[in-house]
Amino acid sequence: MQRVNGLRIFHGAAVALMLGSAWLGSARAESLADHANRGLVELVTGGDAASIAMAQDLASVIDDGETRRLLPVIGRGAIENLVDVKLLHGIDLGVVQLDALESARDTTMPHLDGSITYVAKLHNEELHILAPAETKQLADLAGKNVELVGGAKITAAAAFDLLHIRIQPVFDEEAVALAKLKSGDVAAMAYVAAKPSLPRELQRDAGGLHFVPVPFNQAMASRYVPAQLTSDDYPDLVGGSAGVDTIAVGMVLVAANLTPKTERYQNVANFVDTFFTDLPRLQEQTHHPKWREVNVAADLQGWRRFPPADAWLKRNVVAAAPPVDQQELRDIFARFLDERAKAAGSQTLTAEQKDQLFDQFQRWQHGKPH
Repeated sequence: MQRVNGLRIFHGAAVALMLGSAWLGSARAESLADHANRGLVELVTGGDAASIAMAQDLASVIDDGETRRLLPVIGRGAIENLVDVKLLHGIDLGVVQLDALESARDTTMPHLDGSITYVAKLHNEELHILAPAETKQLADLAGKNVELVGGAKITAAAAFDLLHIRIQPVFDEEAVALAKLKSGDVAAMAYVAAKPSLPRELQRDAGGLHFVPVPFNQAMASRYVPAQLTSDDYPDLVGGSAGVDTIAVGMVLVAANLTPKTERYQNVANFVDTFFTDLPRLQEQTHHPKWREVNVAADLQGWRRFPPADAWLKRNVVAAAPPVDQQELRDIFARFLDERAKAAGSQTLTAEQKDQLFDQFQRWQHGKPH
């Protein structure tokens, strides 16, 4: 036996011996297929390195070899993952962008909130916009072809729209989009991923590309939060200590419309119990740092929570006491934003924008609707 990326790989004779012994030597009525499917939950997630790493982290906590098993499935993007959860047989859970979830409900799937429930709000993922060095700001992309890959079809499109920059969107797969960017056929490529995460083709050679700053404005505050890409995240793509401003979108773990009291429903309920109970294990240093952003008690306004998840929270979560001095905390938060803007060389936010962000921070901190 050898291990590859944490997966157990058995070789020919050993496999035959193990399977033969399990089948012929067992007096139990349960078949191998029944045993393999016991407690199985299928999760569709993103295909970037961070998403795959987090899915592997989750499987390592959920799987016990006998009664629980998590099978991650690599999806094709934000909207596609949502469609898979809603329509595909066997997909029980999906990790989707909050803006994609709300966009689908408002446009193509008007009754989505009646057929999809959420388990928990997870981490935030950052919008990355790659372009040649001569592209200094987003406004330089006006009128040009820009690849919107995966979840960027929603997030980047919204950012350009809210900043009143009209581009010519192109929708290719990641590898094709990056090849076009390097050849000069498109002016930029946008993707959404948990930092640090790079397309495979860029991990060895950045090819003179860099990240273009995405300025944050008041219109974005209802759906996105300000974020930064730093040289610690991407030493080959971000120069200096200031970092590159961008926006981030929340990720949500959603559940398919499962029938209560069925085996699949119970499997997901067991998954939730283990996930919520063992979240502190996922937030240890040995796992992806994005787990430390997760607050499973945070509510999503306008969406129903998966009933077993709601029941677990009511049994286990005690509301945190508010800070003693709200105004002092608000002032500290405002100074932090000012210092961060000064260090980055970006425009200082208005008092109203600071108040909006502080209110969002408090709602996130105490698990309130946001």
